[in-house]
Amino acid sequence: MVTLQEGDKAPAFAGKDQNGKKISLSDYKGKKLVLYFYPEADTPTCTIESCNLRDNYSLLKKNGFEVVGVSPDDEKKQKKFEIKYKLPFPLIADTSHDVLEKYGVWDQKKLFGREYMGVLRTTFVIDEKGVIKKIFTKPKNKAHAEEIVAAMKT
Repeated sequence: MVTLQEGDKAPAFAGKDQNGKKISLSDYKGKKLVLYFYPEADTPTCTIESCNLRDNYSLLKKNGFEVVGVSPDDEKKQKKFEIKYKLPFPLIADTSHDVLEKYGVWDQKKLFGREYMGVLRTTFVIDEKGVIKKIFTKPKNKAHAEEIVAAMKT
């Protein structure tokens, strides 16, 4: 299990988004990136979080941030999620869990006493040089964009 910390170099990744376009960390060199991992498209909490980032996308962009979402859903499910909620950013379909594992967010979870492998909802803020500046392990789903901007102003 990978454990990343603030100040670490962000692991290089590549994956395909909801449109089949290849997205990699190197695409964001020289830019600040909000890389958020969510368990499943179109589920209540994931939708709240993604819509908060959508609703505050102009605030994030104004502060110099690009946004990329990652979940283990396939491209088709990610595309439906994007269309249904008019999400303006790429959503990586990480069905192989490569990106999830590189960032240490594919791990053992427990729900109602049942253990299973799943995504730990986590957001990484990566600076222009590819260094992790902030990790949110318990994002405030209804105010996530605001907490990102506030944390990065300090």
